[in-house]
Amino acid sequence: MRSETLALARIFVIGLVAYLVVRAGAAAARRLERKMNRGEGRDGVERAKRAQTIGRIVQKTLSIVISTMAALMILRELDIDITPVLTGAGIAGLAVGFGAQTLVRDVLSGFFLIFEDQIRVGDVVVVNGQGGLIEEVNLRTLILRDEKGAVHIYPNGEVKTLANLSKDYSYYVITVGVAYDAEVDRAVEAMQEAANVVTKDPDLSPYILEPLEVLGVDAFEPGQLVVKARIKTIPLKQWVVGRELRKQIARVFSERGIQMPTPHMTVRLDRTKSP
Repeated sequence: MRSETLALARIFVIGLVAYLVVRAGAAAARRLERKMNRGEGRDGVERAKRAQTIGRIVQKTLSIVISTMAALMILRELDIDITPVLTGAGIAGLAVGFGAQTLVRDVLSGFFLIFEDQIRVGDVVVVNGQGGLIEEVNLRTLILRDEKGAVHIYPNGEVKTLANLSKDYSYYVITVGVAYDAEVDRAVEAMQEAANVVTKDPDLSPYILEPLEVLGVDAFEPGQLVVKARIKTIPLKQWVVGRELRKQIARVFSERGIQMPTPHMTVRLDRTKSP
């Protein structure tokens, strides 16, 4: 009876210690996140993303390791011989290892994604042609949510193409159509004036890293010349700045009487009668 009481006490202690270690690990991970989050501006945003990604990985890994060790120790306290369990796990591990090459590939790919800081939680990316916001970065999978709210899960080993749209800085690229008989220089000046209005906006100016860069006439299209420009912003704010920039360009064009080309169709009627 006494030995059973002692065994139960040891099981309770093991469970309590495991719980406390997991909680301590979670607290340490959060403390690491706060430490890496120090700083302002673009560097602070980048550190925050990396800290959040690493913190989640550390918490999940620690929880799995500690829970497994605690479970084995509790089995031993229950007089269950864990040697066959460990031996069987080793043999099963070898057997599974031969058939789990895809799993190993996913884990290794995930490790390098995180280690090389290619992608972080909160990044806007295009994975295998699908764009969206990264919600989780795990050792085996990436979890991405698109603008419609759909969740896409990609094994890390299946990531063939990856474009990060929010690493360090971003560009908002804009194209404006100008009629062939219009003065392109006037249109460029109007775009610069619109960009100056956006840059002086107190709500948007913190997001803008460089003034509008007009690249010039980029294409000849039916009925219009295409003028291309771009503006450099902090990550994830290019769309906010870009929408306001388009609004201001439309306003300045209207004030200056610069007409944007509109699609038109010419219809010819043949009134001649066939013999």
